[in-house]
Amino acid sequence: MTQATQPQQRGIQLSEAALRQVKFLRDKQGTDFCLRVGVRQGGCSGMSYMMDFEDASKIGPQDEVFDYEGFKIVCDRKSLLYLYGLMLDYNDAMIGGGFQFTNPNAAQTCGCGKSFGV
Repeated sequence: MTQATQPQQRGIQLSEAALRQVKFLRDKQGTDFCLRVGVRQGGCSGMSYMMDFEDASKIGPQDEVFDYEGFKIVCDRKSLLYLYGLMLDYNDAMIGGGFQFTNPNAAQTCGCGKSFGV
């Protein structure tokens, strides 16, 4: 896991590698999107992580916003109950690469790392 860009004071942590990757992907879209992170029912372990770019105009009063060097991560408060302390990392390895979620609230995770249970 790579080093977080900020100390453990945020609800969602973002590694330097993950920050570089989401900024790269956002810039390819050509729009100043924020990254929405959340959970939904489903997946092998009961809950699945979700992550997608979104226009900043959709940020609502029910959302928590975390700023990383001008890049915003948005999470609704209900999802944040399950994600508080989450570390989002990125690895560009050929096998097992991509975004990785390390969730201190997860009692179990599936083999692919994209779902969890509490």
